[in-house]
Amino acid sequence: MTAGRHGVPREITDGVVEGKYYPNHEAIDFYHHYKEDIALFAEMGFKCFRTSIAWTRIFPNGDELEPNEAGLQFYDDLFDECLKHGIEPVVTLSHFELPYHLVKGFTNRKLVDFFVRFAETCFRRYKDKVKYWMTFNEINNQANYQEDFAPFTNSGIVYKEGDDREAIMYQAAHYELVASARAVKIGREINPDFQIGCMITMCPIYPATYNPKDILMAQKAMEKRYYFTDVHVHGFYPNHILKYWEHKGINVDVTEEDLADLKEGTVDYIGFSYYMSFAIDSHRENNPHFDYLETEDLIKNKYVKASEWG
Repeated sequence: MTAGRHGVPREITDGVVEGKYYPNHEAIDFYHHYKEDIALFAEMGFKCFRTSIAWTRIFPNGDELEPNEAGLQFYDDLFDECLKHGIEPVVTLSHFELPYHLVKGFTNRKLVDFFVRFAETCFRRYKDKVKYWMTFNEINNQANYQEDFAPFTNSGIVYKEGDDREAIMYQAAHYELVASARAVKIGREINPDFQIGCMITMCPIYPATYNPKDILMAQKAMEKRYYFTDVHVHGFYPNHILKYWEHKGINVDVTEEDLADLKEGTVDYIGFSYYMSFAIDSHRENNPHFDYLETEDLIKNKYVKASEWG
């Protein structure tokens, strides 16, 4: 994925293309500078440090049976450095870094097992160094399935022309939720003191006016963006999402074993990132169910000052 800027979207390419800039390949070169960076964090008084374990450093293709020791050792060294400075690591397992070998993504049930193997490897290796974990970063971004960015970063999905994007997104999200729940169960067996949470983007959607239709649109939009958290926390799908699948004719591969895993693997806490808020109205015609389409329905909130980025 290339760099983007305000008004210019990132570009998903098939491999690394000559002449394009991929910022995540270098960034701040934390790999070589983590000791001085963490020393600066300590100087600033930070007591915790949220980071992620790159799946590809541990299992380069994502589906190997044996982990890469050099990758595991790097995170041993990193967490030791944090603890030396009195900084608690808060570790996300999957933060937009699905191995490229697995792209086509979480539409394949096999990825549940691959993720669980990765999670278990990390839990066992760092059980005495890391207490706070998160499974998937901002899993709910992909509610915006009409654009390419979120489904690719969340789930490794590259849509083809003619795909039923919405149905594919819900299937991938289900497998991720099951993978998360199974990981939580295994983590608790490895160390009962683990705190294992989920992670969402919390961008509230406000009704544009006090028109009841606007209020209902906002409610429906929030349901679509945050049902993921309901499943993480309560261990089952809220009725509104099941009814929505029914009226849209979306058939998600959900087994009885999946439902048991979701129930048994609920999270200990919710982590969230807050970037912005949105507003919504009911301007769209022929929308009797108040269905929410993120790329069409969000409007500017006239009561809130916008940044230079809008």
